[in-house]
Amino acid sequence: MIKGQKIEKLLWSIALPGFGQFLNKKYLKGVVLITLEVIINVRAHLNASIQMSFQGDIAGAIAITDYQWLMFYPCVYMFGIWDAYRDADEEQKPLAFLPYVGAAFFATVGMMYSPYFLGPVWLSMLSCFVGVGAGVLLKRWVLSLE
Repeated sequence: MIKGQKIEKLLWSIALPGFGQFLNKKYLKGVVLITLEVIINVRAHLNASIQMSFQGDIAGAIAITDYQWLMFYPCVYMFGIWDAYRDADEEQKPLAFLPYVGAAFFATVGMMYSPYFLGPVWLSMLSCFVGVGAGVLLKRWVLSLE
């Protein structure tokens, strides 16, 4: 598959989990991911939290967020991105999942500390980038052992 098409599917999955699966003609996975996205988003009050965070009302974002539901979001989100990218790639690369798993893990941990620092949106997003970096480093380290 052409590299640009893989990136296109990855970017659509970043926009909304499930979109990349539809482009890969994996309709059932796409419907499941979109359904999970909507349920988690509504139950966690994520859109209101995002809006308040971008407007600088971090205390309001913390107050409105249902963390019990939001804890599911990073894993569903990163799985959707990884799955769309993986299905678009004919050549399966070893340990390619590690940056995505790292992002989900670090975003979830960041979310746990977000009531104390930066709120549920900003700390989770920043932690996600740290997780991608940690996943890339872990992947390189494990592959260097072989």
